[in-house]
Amino acid sequence: MPTSGEQALPVVRVGEIESEPSGQRWLVEELWGASSVGVIGGAPKCAKTWLGLDMALSVATGTACLDKYAVPEPGPVLVYLAEDALPVVRERVEGMARHRGLDLARVEIYVITAPTLRLDRDRDRMRLLETSKQLRPRLLVLDPLVRLHGIDENHAGEVAKLLAYFRSLQRQLDLSVLLVHHTRKNAAGGAAAGLGLRGSSDIHAFGDSNLYLRRGKEHLVLSTEHRAAPASPPIYLTLVATNPDTTHLKAVAQHEDGSTRLVSEGKLHSLEERVLANLADGMVLTRSKLRDCLAVKNERLGEALESLERAGRLCRTETGWQRLD
Repeated sequence: MPTSGEQALPVVRVGEIESEPSGQRWLVEELWGASSVGVIGGAPKCAKTWLGLDMALSVATGTACLDKYAVPEPGPVLVYLAEDALPVVRERVEGMARHRGLDLARVEIYVITAPTLRLDRDRDRMRLLETSKQLRPRLLVLDPLVRLHGIDENHAGEVAKLLAYFRSLQRQLDLSVLLVHHTRKNAAGGAAAGLGLRGSSDIHAFGDSNLYLRRGKEHLVLSTEHRAAPASPPIYLTLVATNPDTTHLKAVAQHEDGSTRLVSEGKLHSLEERVLANLADGMVLTRSKLRDCLAVKNERLGEALESLERAGRLCRTETGWQRLD
């Protein structure tokens, strides 16, 4: 019982609690629940930031994420990218917007420009809360988690306090919070992917919706995890950069019962065919750029390039690889 002078906790009779419609509500259908917290997890250079920005653009404009997943209730988005210069953020979002035929000036993505944001400190917590109250975003993207604090990520108690702050933002403002976070080296994919997140296991348990990216043989692989809905089948993604002005992520294939089915094509092209497709219309790309576009290991790409060169279908120029047919 509360002692004299203490304020009692608020309570409500269970029958007076307002009910919600049955079924999962989505911010981005099949990918992220409405008013959910969670992570995009993956190893370095797995396009985690690209995916976070793709979701941000979709929520801000109501356009399909990855050209596939609908956004039922769009609204403003607030982002903080600690490792990317502001011109880089603009360039990436502008390219994706141009791909979708959108006017960048009308996109309601608001970028926090503070050089640092330390959310283990009360002052920065209050500043982020007040900013969020003013903008009322549907989605808050923070990338990456490791740059947002000075705590020991393996200390469960310290991590729990930080995650409790993100949960309080979600509950106070009815928004989704998306944290970009790294996985450990050689982390497992699929259903066990969350066990590979760096730091305390509380980070995995915290998520209402979690997305995991890893590199497959030829593509990025995206898997999902939800607290209140079944996971969707894993999806193959590729970074499409055939036109540098419209670089964007795209869903290209998905697993079904152990097989692979293309979303928009009849079969999964060989690596050689995909190289040629990326070099269509006179495009010249460096090996490094091709590797980023195709999400493939350097050794396998080298074998494909040599095979196509021997066949007389590619040539290497001073500025990169060029298709000959």
